[in-house]
Amino acid sequence: MLTRRIHHRGPTILSLQQPQCLSILYRTFSLWSMKKDPDLESALSRNRRWIVNNQIKNIILRHPNQEIPIAFLQKKFKTLDLKGKALNWLHKYPSCFNVTFTSEEHCCHLSKRMMSLVEEEESVRESQENAFVCRLAKLLMMSVNKRINVLKINELKRNLGFPDDYIVRIVAKYPNLFRVVNEGGRKSSMEIELVHWDPQFAVSTVETAARRSGNIRPTFSCSLPFSWVKSWERFREFDLVPYFSPYVDPRELVEGSKEMEKRNVGLVHEVLSLTLWKKSSIVKLGHFRREFALPDRLNVLLLKHPGIFYVSNKYQIYTVLLREAYVGSKLVEKDPLVVVKEKFGELMQEGLHEYNQRRRHINMEKRRKKGVPLARVDEVKCRRRRSENADSDDDEDGDNKLGGLFDPEERKRFYKVLFDDDTS
Repeated sequence: MLTRRIHHRGPTILSLQQPQCLSILYRTFSLWSMKKDPDLESALSRNRRWIVNNQIKNIILRHPNQEIPIAFLQKKFKTLDLKGKALNWLHKYPSCFNVTFTSEEHCCHLSKRMMSLVEEEESVRESQENAFVCRLAKLLMMSVNKRINVLKINELKRNLGFPDDYIVRIVAKYPNLFRVVNEGGRKSSMEIELVHWDPQFAVSTVETAARRSGNIRPTFSCSLPFSWVKSWERFREFDLVPYFSPYVDPRELVEGSKEMEKRNVGLVHEVLSLTLWKKSSIVKLGHFRREFALPDRLNVLLLKHPGIFYVSNKYQIYTVLLREAYVGSKLVEKDPLVVVKEKFGELMQEGLHEYNQRRRHINMEKRRKKGVPLARVDEVKCRRRRSENADSDDDEDGDNKLGGLFDPEERKRFYKVLFDDDTS
């Protein structure tokens, strides 16, 4: 008889000794499965190095004189989910970071070109103030009580493009729209409340698109190949249900009804539309479950609508992406902040290419001195490339550990999201 055990951190052990138990397990796992789209996976994968370097950039900017000792940055590597030496990582991006040796220690500061991009980004942020006001107002207008905890908003502030000081720059500057409420008197209980309901903000992206195209009834777009017959049939059936704006009070709808499902899909669609990259971590969205009256099993809702949402587990982070926002792997409409951030990515790639070329020449020179024929070296390289995984470039330290549900840490995150009711 087949027995499989899944070990959690702690004493609890799930033992499966019956075929029906195995089928339940497989169905549970399948809640997270979606047919992979290579283009959308590519759109997610190329951001990993950018995210890490952007975090390093922010750490440097917050440090005195905008210069940071390498030893201090090394301690931060754990929070950046990186291994290896910080100095080696920085050397890979010479166009972004300058490393100097002073006072018997290595230090790092941003390059001139990088500082120029930082100034450009700040200039764009200042010009985007009205957009930030609109996004924050929309977020609050979609919430049931028209107020959201500051700590939860902070979870999405990077996705929304908000500056770090958005409470001072946006909330305090617009007292006619927002106010800070702190009934508990603790920092963790601070909330932002909507003071004035502006009907101009209460128009969703779906409704705006319908008006532009001259459609009377707002509808979602389905971005799936026509060969996905069953998915198209389900989408058409879903499309027959009247559209409910995410700005309508959901308490008027019946829990579990098709109308409530339509409203929930519309709300997630609207939140993703407000983000810079039209995507978000599912865990982060789950933090707003009570504020937005979302279902407990948000992942089930998202996976039921593959024509609207794309769910990925790239780098063991469950992410939902708005399909209609992408053509292939390219974002259709780019926010001005996205344009600046892409310049940072290009600068980063330029430095990485320079580093790889320099390292290649050094290795070739070493082999030449040892008398190793270059033709043999190229043959070995080609064989190695063929055997490597396509994503190996994203593994900085060559740590080819098992991912997905076979990884203990990932399994822990999986069960927390899937079975823990108190995720908010």
